[in-house]
Amino acid sequence: MNGILIECYRGSSTLRVRCATTGWRAVRRIVMQMLAVIFVGCILAGCTATRPTDSIPGYQNRALTRTEGGIEVSTAVLSPEESVAIYGVPLADRNIQPVWVEVRNREDRRYFLLSPGLDPNFFPASEAAEAFAGTTSADQRADLDRRFRGLAFHNPIRPGETVSGFVLTNLNEGAKLVQIDLVAKERARTFSIFVAVPGFEADFKRSEVFKRITDPQEPTVNYTDDATFRAALEALPCCATNEDGSKNGDPLNLVIVGGRDDALPALVRRGWSLTEQKWSGAIRRMIGAALSGEAYVNAPVSDLYLFGRAQDLALQKARGDIHQRNHMRLWLSNMRYHDKLVWVGQISRDIGIRLTWHSSTFTTHKIDPDVDEARTALAEDMAYSQNLMTMGLVAGVGAVLESAPRKNLTTDPYYTDGDRVVLVFDRTPRPLSDIEVFPWITPHGVMHLAPGAKP
Repeated sequence: MNGILIECYRGSSTLRVRCATTGWRAVRRIVMQMLAVIFVGCILAGCTATRPTDSIPGYQNRALTRTEGGIEVSTAVLSPEESVAIYGVPLADRNIQPVWVEVRNREDRRYFLLSPGLDPNFFPASEAAEAFAGTTSADQRADLDRRFRGLAFHNPIRPGETVSGFVLTNLNEGAKLVQIDLVAKERARTFSIFVAVPGFEADFKRSEVFKRITDPQEPTVNYTDDATFRAALEALPCCATNEDGSKNGDPLNLVIVGGRDDALPALVRRGWSLTEQKWSGAIRRMIGAALSGEAYVNAPVSDLYLFGRAQDLALQKARGDIHQRNHMRLWLSNMRYHDKLVWVGQISRDIGIRLTWHSSTFTTHKIDPDVDEARTALAEDMAYSQNLMTMGLVAGVGAVLESAPRKNLTTDPYYTDGDRVVLVFDRTPRPLSDIEVFPWITPHGVMHLAPGAKP
């Protein structure tokens, strides 16, 4: 085994294996040892051996409902199993995911649902049915076509009517942004609804964060004065920690103000995905993606701690392969800003994978040491989300020089100007030119603005 080295290179599309011995047997042996080590680490870390399962109620029972004016919409995303039960064929095998939409019209004019709003590349019922026609008989093909057409959403929605049906979209794991655009004469209604996909065990389910939002476990403080809010944000801890809080990790450089109807739709719209829980299947998929160079947009992240608990919500924006991604961890605080939820977070950019003794799984993503770059990239990205209302910077971890970097819990170095970005979201679409900036001056006197933002 002498001379065998396994390395991940920045910018690489694959996990490169460099071996001083000859033949692939040595390579296979070291890879299998890696797998064994990682699975042992997984067991030590307490991740489950099989996929966690929840009882999934009927899709109409879990539908999310929103109202604007005299229009009420409800929506739910089907799991692969539900798709088979309703359509009689495995739609997920063809990358098709039905989204159920119901519209109740209490207004005085006809509305039309625009299917491309849910997915620009949606599948018409006839096309999806044809994909499963195969060698079936003419009668069977006709039955299949009738079933698909009968389940589809049919326009218009007349005054006093309630219309429901399915729009066939491309498959998403984790979460789906259901964009419902309804148009009528001289009027339009738009709803952006963040929907968790059933059957996917997202990281956030461990913390039951959305249950805590509707049933708070601790009193909240609602800030309506910007100066007081700023002071509260600057009084937050500098960094995420290990589980017992004895060691500081990555700097807390992010504050997101908003929730399921504004901030989360904005993130999903810009390509951010929920992360999966750390179970054996997810670990296997992550290892496979590392070896093959493929992307894994829902890859698990390690736990960091704040407020005495692991992150409530983790999201990532995958790039070309699993080695490269931007990822963030968010903790729901007991603060509110004008009644909006306030999340405290950490964001950084992964640039590779390496082995380490400082992780329970013996692997870690290597971060870009310039953590401000990921923070700024997020602010600029969110400026294009259409939901960013206000942004600003407040003091955070404090300046860390590039010449004297600090290290996170897995010994990756980082440096920063010390600030944390504050992003406030709203449901109402907002163009670049209307994004406002908090009148806060950072300690070093520099305010970084996204393009088009106005002070």
